Amino acid sequence: MLMVLNMPLIGMWVKLLSVPYRLIYPTVLFLVAIGVYSTNNNLFDVGVVLSVGIFGYMAASLGFQPAPVLLGFVLGPMMEENFRRALLLSRGDMFIFFERPLSGCFMTVTLLLLATVAYKRLRSRPRPDVAPAT
Repeated sequence: MLMVLNMPLIGMWVKLLSVPYRLIYPTVLFLVAIGVYSTNNNLFDVGVVLSVGIFGYMAASLGFQPAPVLLGFVLGPMMEENFRRALLLSRGDMFIFFERPLSGCFMTVTLLLLATVAYKRLRSRPRPDVAPAT
């Protein structure tokens, strides 16, 4: 049903992409605030939406990407619960994550990626004992 409704509106969705972000963000925030207020008739919820919107705008203006923050906010509690469950089942042994071949490969690749990022970041910083070349 949604496909039938959206097919004639493809041109409108394409034109919506040309609207500047500085106009879309307050409009979406306003519509979300109206939706939040209409569900519970509570102004506190609108305040929460506004504070999250202001935080999101400041984070975006500082160069933070919103997708990882949203993923962390949504998936974080589930990941923490399952991590705690795995540690309870293994009686606190952290090597449970390296015992199976698939999980061991994922953990090794993750650790290598983290080490690579840290190494590149440390190498790109200027050393304080060396004067810059002029």
